[in-house]
Amino acid sequence: MFIAHSHLSLTEDIYYPFACEEWLCREAGEDRVPVPAVHLWRHERAFVLGLRDSRLPNAAAAMDWLEREEGYRVMVRNSGGAAVPLDLGVVNVTLLRRGAPGRLDMNADFRLMAGLLAGTLEPFGIAFDTGEVEGSYCPGEYDLSVGGRKFCGLAQRRRQRAYAVQAFVNAEGDAAARAKLVREFYRRAGGAGLDVRAGVMGSLTELHPGFPGAESWLRSLAASFGEAEPMPPAGASAARDIAAGLRARYDPREARGQDDRKGREQ
Repeated sequence: MFIAHSHLSLTEDIYYPFACEEWLCREAGEDRVPVPAVHLWRHERAFVLGLRDSRLPNAAAAMDWLEREEGYRVMVRNSGGAAVPLDLGVVNVTLLRRGAPGRLDMNADFRLMAGLLAGTLEPFGIAFDTGEVEGSYCPGEYDLSVGGRKFCGLAQRRRQRAYAVQAFVNAEGDAAARAKLVREFYRRAGGAGLDVRAGVMGSLTELHPGFPGAESWLRSLAASFGEAEPMPPAGASAARDIAAGLRARYDPREARGQDDRKGREQ
């Protein structure tokens, strides 16, 4: 199965693509959708926090700043990883698979995604290294980098019988500007010690001048994975409810709003 949301506009809820993957994982675990499945998506202007980011002392205020002053759609994801800014130069690739009972090998699953991405980038002459890049945003053991500069990070979301391995790929655009935004978010959120350094991140068009950019790579990915299918209607509908549930559970401003409402009722 191959599903693509190649251009989610600014009006689209950033929780929606993650909610689609929640539904696909659930259905895959019950053998109701075919796997492996690939979900490709991009969002016009969004900022995705990790769970640990949402617990920073001033996270709610920093999220408000991103939305009101910078024009981003903001969310907290329930998978691993940390803060990542998204725009149409960032291609999100998710691999969904059914998990074997009693099997948990996250490193093998990360390697599987790294291998998938290697195969899609090899025709463009791009080879990359794997390993944490210090000073990058959303750092992890399976950062992907060229010449020491990170262009991709990986995360996982696991359910009892299925899981998703998620990759954000900086295909094109100003990676330094994205890193600057993450750095400012952490400053405002009270993330002392979260070191996002200049000159550490890169996009593929910056790191490999022959790379044609996000649109061309998306077309190449689509050719590799076959004809894209629409999100099953039941899943598209359920994802809206799942998105609302994710927001209510993970956005720290939701808890603040509930406290405000309780205060007014007392």
